[in-house]
Amino acid sequence: MSRSPRPSRLGDRLPAFYCPLERDLLHPEAKQLEARAVEWLDAFGIYPDPVEREWGLATHSADFSCRIVPEGDPETLLLFIEWNYWANAVDDWQDSGSGGAGTAAVTEHGLRLLRTIEDPDADLLPDTPMTRALDDLVRRSHARLSPFQLHRFVGGTRDWLLGAAWQSAQADAGTMPSLNDFAAMGSLANGTRFSLTWSDAARDVRLPADVLCSPALSALTDAAGFIVSADNDLFSYDKDDHLDPPEVNLVNVIAHEEDCSPAEAVPRAVALRDRVMDLFVALRDRLAPGADPHLARHLEGLGRYVAGSIAWQSRAPRYASPRNRYALPLDGARFALRYADGPSSAGTQPPPPALARWWRHLDP
Repeated sequence: MSRSPRPSRLGDRLPAFYCPLERDLLHPEAKQLEARAVEWLDAFGIYPDPVEREWGLATHSADFSCRIVPEGDPETLLLFIEWNYWANAVDDWQDSGSGGAGTAAVTEHGLRLLRTIEDPDADLLPDTPMTRALDDLVRRSHARLSPFQLHRFVGGTRDWLLGAAWQSAQADAGTMPSLNDFAAMGSLANGTRFSLTWSDAARDVRLPADVLCSPALSALTDAAGFIVSADNDLFSYDKDDHLDPPEVNLVNVIAHEEDCSPAEAVPRAVALRDRVMDLFVALRDRLAPGADPHLARHLEGLGRYVAGSIAWQSRAPRYASPRNRYALPLDGARFALRYADGPSSAGTQPPPPALARWWRHLDP
């Protein structure tokens, strides 16, 4: 990564990432799918000008989608890629510190979006390029997903929008939540179940509701979401370090709670994240024996979601050359990604109460 015009508050480089999962997978049609998705974006005119288009493409949403779903039906994956580009455009508008949207606006838009996904004819949003693109996504999703898959997708979207509204409310109030509150609610905004619905759909994984919603598998899913959220808080930290009040993320929450600098908070953030990674691997391994082919593939998909997210974020110019430092994203900007051989030994604090229940599912 080229030298930033402003140093990171986290230090000269990111910590090494502990990830004892299969890594560096990519869908073989990634390039073709990316090109088709960009054609779709341009056809609907989602980005109002060339600068916004550059920053929209800098999300590398196609790379994210094709790394967490490295095999499966290309047409379903294409729809997921387009959803991710669209959702990232909404996420930028919702950014709690952007000045573009307060909690009331984020909540109002979120409810209208949810109802539009459930009922494409509801006519709840203004006629804009974003709305026309959304209408296309929703109608194609209704045609491609089963009723249960669509129900899962709506639930995952609700998680994302509720998490965004909660973070916006914290910013409006000028407050930093406790670590326990953040552990319980902060990772909702990354839309884990939003993504996993499409991972299963593209790979033709069909789990009955009583399996998918079982306490142990729900805990495993939440643990995956926490890891991905914690990693994003590290990769994206510089992108939002200009905000006042500070961005609600794991590093800033710990820094506030411990009355220390963001750089000093990183080891504790990594230690907690690594404890959850160990829990994720152990709980996945406990659920794997005797799993039928669909559950086995779902567990595999959870691991790919975690590992693929690390690889994607390390390569996304959105994070490696952030907008608060550069007029345009730098082509090829990326982090020097390092993997740790084992979990961090920093800190011995027990997990926050909001996470502690996950470890109970390891008991026979």
